[in-house]
Amino acid sequence: MSVQERKERERATRQRLILATARELAEQHGWDAVTTRRLAERIEYSQPVLYSHFRGKREIVGAVALEGAAELAIALRAAASAADGPRARVAALARAYLDFAQRNPAVYDAMFQLDGGLAFAQPDTPEPLKDAFAALLENLGEVAGADVDPGLFTEVFWAAVHGLATLTRTGRLPPEDAERRTELLVNRLATL
Repeated sequence: MSVQERKERERATRQRLILATARELAEQHGWDAVTTRRLAERIEYSQPVLYSHFRGKREIVGAVALEGAAELAIALRAAASAADGPRARVAALARAYLDFAQRNPAVYDAMFQLDGGLAFAQPDTPEPLKDAFAALLENLGEVAGADVDPGLFTEVFWAAVHGLATLTRTGRLPPEDAERRTELLVNRLATL
């Protein structure tokens, strides 16, 4: 292994450590607790080392959001592949999405609530974000019906589950009715 390859591997390892530590801090104490000073202390590197990887917190949030989008896409595809039939896939997608949001609140916030400098629904949208949407689209197309654009149907599904996730997580909807809401959504959208 060349010196350059070793340095690149060490840099990638440091970057993964920075992101894992940021996620851990955010999940434990919220994103306000994630500062470059605190990260530098936790990973035992200087702040200039952090800045050699990320220009600041906004880029860290964006990187965490991209990781989260990739993880969400994997979870959605796994849930859909285990389901039998269109209705079961819609239900599996809704539950996988809502479960992801509940289990990863700080990551979910990085993806959808905080400014990570990421563009959605634009030509320069990063691939992990496009792939998370594609994981929904590829499984919802058959449910949309012949008279509805599959992309538009997927956007409505995404908006609905995102709304349920956000309103439930923030205490604006009572958690005891979460399953009934999910069933109602699935019953209305999965009419095949």
